[in-house]
Order: sequence, then C-alpha cells, then structure tokens
Amino acid sequence: MGKIALSGRSNWEKDAGMLASNAEQNLYEVFENAFKGTKYKLYRQPKHLKNLYATVEIPDSVKSVIYNPNIKLEDTKWGVSPDFAIENCETHKILFGEIKRQDGWVEGKNPSAGRGNANERSCKLFTPGLIKAYRKVSNITDERILPFWVVFQGDITRDPKRVREIMFWYDKYQDNYFMWRPGQSGEDLLKHFNEKLKPFLD
Repeated sequence: MGKIALSGRSNWEKDAGMLASNAEQNLYEVFENAFKGTKYKLYRQPKHLKNLYATVEIPDSVKSVIYNPNIKLEDTKWGVSPDFAIENCETHKILFGEIKRQDGWVEGKNPSAGRGNANERSCKLFTPGLIKAYRKVSNITDERILPFWVVFQGDITRDPKRVREIMFWYDKYQDNYFMWRPGQSGEDLLKHFNEKLKPFLD
C-alpha cells in the first residue's frame, strides 16, 4: 500500500475513531443520568477482563514452539476491553456492553458503503471461551440471555444486508443487541434496557 493510500487510511481511521468516541459519550451520558440515585452503576471501559488471556495455561508442547518473552503475565493487558458495563450493585450481576458504529448502505449511497467490519468484530463475543468467561464474571447464568449487549449505531442500523446478518447471528438472542438508529432518543435505548435486559440483573 502506497504512502498516499496509507495517508487516506489514517484519516479514515481518525474520523472513525472520533465518531466512535462521540457514540460512546452519548451512551454514557444516557445511562449515567438514568442511574443517578439508583442501585445501578455504569462503568466506562471496565477492567474486569483486562488480563483474561494472560490466565490461559499453555501446554509445554505449545510453549516449545512459540515465543516466550521474559515478562510478568499478571502485568499484561492481554484480555478484552468492553466499552461499558452495567452493574446491579445489590446482586452484583454485570452486563458487559460494546458500541459498534459503522456506515451502511442506505438511500443515496452505494452498496459498498456497508463494507466496514465492526459488526463482524463483535462476533468474538460468541466464542465459547468468551461466553464462559463473561458468564462467570457477570454472574449472569440464565441461558435465556447472553452476558453481553451490543449497541449498533450509524447507517449500519438501516443497511438491508447488515441488519439481516445481525438478526441471523443473534438467532434467539435478539434482545442482546440494539439498533440505535438515527433520530432515536436515549429514551429508546433505556426502554430496551429496562424491558429486555434489566430483569436479568435483579
């Protein structure tokens, strides 16, 4: 990739980062205002799982063929960093959450507008190991719900292909994501949480 192309990519990444930051800030403000004086607490970038991968025990047969730097694993940040978490401070049940903002194919755009992969990166949450770890840390063991929540924002929430993809992936767990579409208020986000997810934190 040439220097000019890389420069364009750098600008795109910067713009995307700013959009994601704004999206997170909005969600944070909604929940921090809603939780004032309640038993619920919002964490920004929670650290509950920051060393998760460092705890993985590797067999000697694997250690012998990989790089083994002389470091303290407990000091690493080899884990996952959700964007937010909501805890019921009485039951100590925690719902971990991620915000995925992405462009999409909507009126006036070409189908290629939905080429981002934020939605695909969220699929790591479905891996057996992460689901097991999230359930253990979150104390959410009820199989009717997943121990995480993904909030999608941007044109992806109206993209005819991406919406179908996400609905298919989540299968019977449709409550574990929310399409926060343009024009929707924080009240819509809160309503989904209160009706679909909060009961599992009690």
